[in-house]
Amino acid sequence: MLICKTIAEMRSAAAALRDAGSVGLVTTMGALHAGHMALVAAAQADHANVIATIFVNPTQFGDPSDLEKYPRTEQADLAMLQAAGVAAVFMPDVDTMYPAGSETIVETTHLANILHGAVRPGHFRGVATIVTKLFNIIGADAAYFGEKDYQQLAVIRRMAHDLSMPTTVHGVPTVREADGLAMSSRNVRLTPDDRAAAPVLHRALLAAEQVIQAGGTIEDATDAIRAMIADVPQATLVGLDVVDARTFTPVSGRATDTLGIMISAQFGDVLLIDQKETTP
Repeated sequence: MLICKTIAEMRSAAAALRDAGSVGLVTTMGALHAGHMALVAAAQADHANVIATIFVNPTQFGDPSDLEKYPRTEQADLAMLQAAGVAAVFMPDVDTMYPAGSETIVETTHLANILHGAVRPGHFRGVATIVTKLFNIIGADAAYFGEKDYQQLAVIRRMAHDLSMPTTVHGVPTVREADGLAMSSRNVRLTPDDRAAAPVLHRALLAAEQVIQAGGTIEDATDAIRAMIADVPQATLVGLDVVDARTFTPVSGRATDTLGIMISAQFGDVLLIDQKETTP
């Protein structure tokens, strides 16, 4: 497995891999878990070679302390990727990705600033900017992202479409722990009490789905979510949005098409997100 630290190294390695066959890309911030490995497996199913990236992107963190606390497990990450058969890993430092004098950003002006984007201003701008840079450096045929980050996936798809990028963007279903908690690198920061409470997010989404599928309104479904979260003292609801899964416009009343339900909640100093698509 090649480990590339500079842009020139990564471009050279990616070009050689493209000459040998198609290339799938998995971008990560490290602290890898089974959810990331599911992305790698999906990329391997479609492509001759897989390239992964490990870069904790500072521009998508609004709180400097959140960036500082983000887990770094470089050696364990590399061991997992090598065992999975990844061909190359790009591990740049911040100065490589954002050299002095950098001033260009990439932003989906509407989609990045609604829903969870309103809760985390600037977050999706940071995501779009770094993913654009990685797509440009690596030139993969396709890239794979988790559906747990529901709005992020939509932002990246819109960005790739609007900028006529040749890299196809694929979503991969959320991987969950046995108790339903969506796998996330942030989970390791939860206290034992908060970790025990965190599966309430998934239970609340399932409860909302039951309401919708029983003919209830979207307002009934969001009431069910709020009630379940309120019953768990460790959780503070931060964001709750129900949108048309195709257009990302907010919806109300009785559902007539596939919905995306997005939820975020604070557990101590850790913000967790989860989502679910459901049909009436």
